[in-house]
Amino acid sequence: MAATNTTRTAPLGAVSTYRFIQFVSTGIAAVGNWNDRRMTRTALGKLSDRELDDIGLCRGDIDHVS
Repeated sequence: MAATNTTRTAPLGAVSTYRFIQFVSTGIAAVGNWNDRRMTRTALGKLSDRELDDIGLCRGDIDHVS
């Protein structure tokens, strides 16, 4: 039984295109994460001190949680 091992080089520009798409998708994910943290801080900031105490937080903890 014979086995052949073939390797192919990537087409011209394929690696650059992949890296660009990866860069853009990483940027989009970072913006999404930033927005999630922003929304969490806003929602926690709207809670009263009593409500924050009910979930075990104080005003100073809001920045550390998000």
